[in-house]
Amino acid sequence: MTVTYRQPGVVLTDRRFSVPLDHDDPAGERIELYAREVVPAARGGADLPWLVYLQGGPGFGATRFHGRESWLDRALRDFRVLLLDQRGTGSSTPANRQTLPLRGGPREQADYLAHFRADSIVRDCEAIRPEVTSGAPWTVLGQSFGGFCATHYLSAAPEGLAAALITGGLPALDGHADDVYRATYPRMARKTIAHYARYPQDIERARRVAAHLAEHEPVLNGGYRLTVPAFQSLGILLGTGDGSHRLHYLLEDAFVRTASGTALSDAFQENVQSVLSYAGNPLYALLHEAIYGQGERPTAWSAERVRAEFPQFDADKALAGDEPLLFTGEAVQRWMFDCDPALRPLRETADLLAERTDWPRLYDQDRLAANEVPAAASVYHDDMYVDAGHALRTARAIRGLRTWVTDEFEHDGLRVSGPRVLDRLLALARGEA
Repeated sequence: MTVTYRQPGVVLTDRRFSVPLDHDDPAGERIELYAREVVPAARGGADLPWLVYLQGGPGFGATRFHGRESWLDRALRDFRVLLLDQRGTGSSTPANRQTLPLRGGPREQADYLAHFRADSIVRDCEAIRPEVTSGAPWTVLGQSFGGFCATHYLSAAPEGLAAALITGGLPALDGHADDVYRATYPRMARKTIAHYARYPQDIERARRVAAHLAEHEPVLNGGYRLTVPAFQSLGILLGTGDGSHRLHYLLEDAFVRTASGTALSDAFQENVQSVLSYAGNPLYALLHEAIYGQGERPTAWSAERVRAEFPQFDADKALAGDEPLLFTGEAVQRWMFDCDPALRPLRETADLLAERTDWPRLYDQDRLAANEVPAAASVYHDDMYVDAGHALRTARAIRGLRTWVTDEFEHDGLRVSGPRVLDRLLALARGEA
């Protein structure tokens, strides 16, 4: 049943669609997709072009806005917006530790999740587009992993697109996950050093926390096992505009004095678990390296293997000497499936995905070289999550794509910039800038 309701300045409509789990087997099992249609309250009956938003991730449902906040306000000046919960996320048919056992054992779960990458997401979009737009092409806005999906869209079904707008999400077209992480770890180190330059008091605070964890390895109040590498992975915060400040305030109140001695404060434990746990978006952990899989070479826990090539991240050496502890981020590693209670039941499934050797190719470089869809991308100059060098090489490979390279924002520029990032990309795609 279609449900329509209002928030300040907008009319919202819940949309649900049935699509094949495997688009190559349209008569087989089907799953449900959920999307939220948003239109300005004053233009509810207007014949507006459509913009479909593809959230970053993988594994995150579309942003739950309140009224016309953030970039949505700018989009609603020109478009009727569809906020799509990609398969397995949000209110679409869920895929998590509670539901995946319905598929069977780890092998069946891994085979099921192999259908949850960018190629299937784009085919979902093309399956529902005729119903949503009466067959007209639409504009796609892809943030981060959503930009990976948009790039695949340009490869696989450009006839469905009026324009492609990509924010912080131009993927390496033919690189292996190892190439991605060899480029990522140096950026993680730079972001950590920049954080310590801003907050020099955090050098000793981070060392103190790490030393405490090395001795005690506590289980947090919510069940997360906080090891030193897990603590280091709080560096995922450093890829966002306010992340350095958030990390600082976390470290500021890490300890409390108790009757039995110094302990990690409840507030610290609660906030750390909220950052590190993947209970709300397990597909991020399960599929994070799979989104780079192409061809016969397995990803094989790439981030964990490549980390060994960067000894400066070795916490034991840092604690034994006087070097600052380096944080990591945007890297899913196998030990996370031991630490996070939401991921523990899925360890074997994750191993099977890491071993997989039959990933389809995601990007048709010949087709991208002949692209005719108006396209624009923001590239954040020192983006911790997506390497700018890889992104610019891809930009040069897509005919007609225009880039805006900026130091003004981190990876979350679309979210924090109000109308500015989207406005700039629209102007570039339309030839107005």
